[in-house]
Amino acid sequence: MHNNGAEFGARVKVRKRDVSLQTVTEEGTKANDAFMTIVQTARKLSVSAYDYIFDRVSNRCEMLSLAELIREKSTLS
Repeated sequence: MHNNGAEFGARVKVRKRDVSLQTVTEEGTKANDAFMTIVQTARKLSVSAYDYIFDRVSNRCEMLSLAELIREKSTLS
């Protein structure tokens, strides 16, 4: 057991890497890292990662950015 959020994030990355082996290219590694970062950040903010990514890819931008949500949440604490 652990109580460290950063450690949990690292564990998710390592488990993903172990399950899917490795990426073939450096670009694939960067894309995988970016996607996992978005998913984990959205999860911590209680936001649907699917809805957030769809909002950005469809160019709707109706949802607040993750950075704005982090700022908003940090001012509430």
